[in-house]
Amino acid sequence: MTFELQHTDAYSDARAGRIQTAHGEILTPIFMPVGTVGSVKGVHFRELQEQVKAQIILGNTYHLYLRPGCEVLRAAGGLHRFNGWDRPILTDSGGFQVFSLTGIRKLTEEGCEFRSHIDGSKHIFTPERVMDIERVIGADIIMALDECPPGKSDYAYAKNSLGLTQRWLDRCFKRFRETEPLYGYPQALFPIVQGCTYPDLRSEAAKYVADKGAEGNAIGGLAVGEPTEVMYEMISAVEPYMPKDKIRYLMGVGRPDDIVGAVLRGVDMFDCVMPTRSGRTAQAFTARGPVNIRNARHREDPRPLEAECDCPLCRNYSRAYIHHLQKCNEVLAVMLLTWHNIRYYQRLMQGLRQAIEDGKLEEFAAGFYRQQALGDIEEI
Repeated sequence: MTFELQHTDAYSDARAGRIQTAHGEILTPIFMPVGTVGSVKGVHFRELQEQVKAQIILGNTYHLYLRPGCEVLRAAGGLHRFNGWDRPILTDSGGFQVFSLTGIRKLTEEGCEFRSHIDGSKHIFTPERVMDIERVIGADIIMALDECPPGKSDYAYAKNSLGLTQRWLDRCFKRFRETEPLYGYPQALFPIVQGCTYPDLRSEAAKYVADKGAEGNAIGGLAVGEPTEVMYEMISAVEPYMPKDKIRYLMGVGRPDDIVGAVLRGVDMFDCVMPTRSGRTAQAFTARGPVNIRNARHREDPRPLEAECDCPLCRNYSRAYIHHLQKCNEVLAVMLLTWHNIRYYQRLMQGLRQAIEDGKLEEFAAGFYRQQALGDIEEI
């Protein structure tokens, strides 16, 4: 995998680049729709490619390990052949999911013992085991196993946690280098910067992962309840130590305003369940902020959800119709809103990239925040 830094912004740390993988090209900055179990909820891959125009999706090691399991994935020839997605895939290590299993997991130096949320069966994730599983899944980009400490951890816990993450990282790289890809194409291993909300720990972690010389580096453990300005402070604390010729990935951050702010601070890649999860709860993202399509004000509104959007919902249906589908609990409403939301995110990233290329990012960002503050279009 290669990364080419193509453009930088004169007034911020924003960048535009190109990632080349065995399964195709990714233009950055980029947002990755989450396909936890090998599918993006509510969206066919055809629509995801042709209408949403997604370039890469994210899968989750924890969920894919439990279902369908490594035997099935290995027999299929990896996740790409199993699910039919022929573009790049990134897999998280499953660490966040495992550490979210409060009460049914046990953390040790060796790894993390946990019980399946499906049937209660006992399992263990070690750095070596996770690398082996991610080899079987066969994603283009794979993540190291890390501990995801609670966002409000005290300094002593955060420091000890970071030490464990760094020791696990060493073991991940050792196993990664001892093994070969299973399906004839290269994989890239990204380390993760942790450190809670302590700038000195974040800076230390950034230096440590940078020394690994990986093709990209991730920032984890943010957007877990801390104020937005604290999240930005942590990004700024690590940015000077993140190699400029390597990819920078901010994990799990998905609010549009947070994404714009992070791009301004030099981040290249993002993922979050927000656009798909919101689609299942009647929430739509628009240039003028979020819209709840269940609200009665949409009952007779003949206008599209967003006039500037080119998604199937906005091209073909009215607010009144999608409101009707929601009131009837019609699954088509979930599908259409999900398509719209993911397309909104792709359009936002395309706009950011174009603004960086044109030297107009400052103007673009100001216009974005100004529009978001307006709120939804006036009621008829």
